Amino acid sequence: MSESFFMPVHVIMGENCVLENKDRFKLGKKALIVSGPSSAKKSGALDDVIKVLSDINIPYDIFDKVENNPTIENVYEGGQFAKKVGADFIIGIGGGSPLDAAKAVAVYATNDIEPMKIFDGVYESDPLPMILIPTTAGTGSEVTQYSILTLNSIQNKRSFTSEKVFAKYAFLDGRYTMSLSLSVTINTMLDAMSHCIESILNKNSNTTSEMIALDGLRRIARSIKYVKEGNIPLPVRQNLLVASTLGGIAIAQTGTTIPHSMGYQLTYFKDVPHGKANALFMGEFLSFVEKSMPKKVALIYQALGLSGNSEFRSLIYSLIEKDVKITTEEILKYASVSINAKNVQNCPVKVTEEDEVMIYKNSLL
Repeated sequence: MSESFFMPVHVIMGENCVLENKDRFKLGKKALIVSGPSSAKKSGALDDVIKVLSDINIPYDIFDKVENNPTIENVYEGGQFAKKVGADFIIGIGGGSPLDAAKAVAVYATNDIEPMKIFDGVYESDPLPMILIPTTAGTGSEVTQYSILTLNSIQNKRSFTSEKVFAKYAFLDGRYTMSLSLSVTINTMLDAMSHCIESILNKNSNTTSEMIALDGLRRIARSIKYVKEGNIPLPVRQNLLVASTLGGIAIAQTGTTIPHSMGYQLTYFKDVPHGKANALFMGEFLSFVEKSMPKKVALIYQALGLSGNSEFRSLIYSLIEKDVKITTEEILKYASVSINAKNVQNCPVKVTEEDEVMIYKNSLL
């Protein structure tokens, strides 16, 4: 069986990497910076980007209205703004929401399409070129071809996928994550962990994606003690950021699977942070797959320095609380929706709606 690997993003990492690579920002004549209302400023990333653009005489506008878990209406507005100001390249700064939004804005900026047409993944005109700068260590969006948007019409999240929305450059500077709260640090770290695990336990996993994901898990394992202590120096922040990017590279090859599809329900209906939502299901997911693929699951425990599922669950619950209030009726509703998600098909073990109900119950009740 043949294997393939494709990751066209030029990744540049290290302290002050934005300031030291000004020429990389010459992607056009006018930039649109896409961000949330505060994280780009608070992290220091926005100041660095503005300095670089000023130094190389490139004008810019800012769209800083990206919502947490952005809706399609939100990103469509950004696309229309990009057209209005005449931007010809995008700089996305922030966590997963602004980076995913930047990809959608890049598509809408060059295509006169109805909002929902973005999910076709095929566009008449190429999206605007992008530079993506993460300010959290979890999403990996800076190196993926995915954008996750919220659709209130179906009360769920939905993704669009296109190789055209891979960024030209991704800049990884751990300094931009230093201002994160401990809770955000934990939730995003768990998101990176879930990306690595779900890419390994995946029908689409291959030699390269598995190697990358395992390295991501090892990096997370080396960082956990600092996170637990709440004392996270810059080298550890940088290590977590690299781990997040490795998780993103891995899922760019494989996609995610059932913890993500199940977790979207908790994020939409219960406002559970995305990384925590995934992590709440991870112990049960590993148990579910382990029955059929014990050697593969053992690689995950080994990479994390754990002896097995019991230690894994103990680790998760030392970082987050099992505090989601949920009813059996809600579980049945969520399972009926999540089982139909496309990424369920990536699970290497056949999963039924009844299996998902069991995972929901065992994880949350």
